[in-house]
Amino acid sequence: MTEKEKMLNGQLYSTMDQEIRDLQQKAKALTYEYNMTRPDEGEKRHSILQELFGECSPLTFIEPSFRCDFGFNIYTEGLTVVNYNCVMLDTSEIRIGANAFIGPGTCLACAGHPLIPEERNQGFVVSKPITLEKDVWIGANCTVVGGVTIGEGSMIGAGSVVTRDIPAGVVAAGNPCRVIRKVTEADKVL
Repeated sequence: MTEKEKMLNGQLYSTMDQEIRDLQQKAKALTYEYNMTRPDEGEKRHSILQELFGECSPLTFIEPSFRCDFGFNIYTEGLTVVNYNCVMLDTSEIRIGANAFIGPGTCLACAGHPLIPEERNQGFVVSKPITLEKDVWIGANCTVVGGVTIGEGSMIGAGSVVTRDIPAGVVAAGNPCRVIRKVTEADKVL
């Protein structure tokens, strides 16, 4: 089994593998190109995201600066708005549902490292997927770690660190992120 196959299967894999390094280099080149686009180059931006992502909705809008590990593990559905300075460590799949809003400075980090220093120091990594169901809003400067699903219609407060699943239809915040309350009809502003 190749290191890429191990990575995609959620097994311990080596970042020192040449195929892994080549795939990351391709993503770095594409994100560099993306981040150098002018604000009025929407078509060029979308074309780069189409090449970079596993699946990219035509309604995906990402403000530079944007970084990712591989790109091919990122999937967007419907409207996806990602604000400035987002990092997606997509060593596993990152699935983003329709009508997702991701605040500036957010990090979606599938990648993790072994607890044993000798393993970590040899460049081994573990990984788990992240899922944002439809209508999710993530506030500014949040971190979502691997293995987490954020349920449909939920909102994550700014500065939160999401280390476990968040159910649908709630406001959650903190470090670690916890459910604060349900979203109700009283929250309507129109």
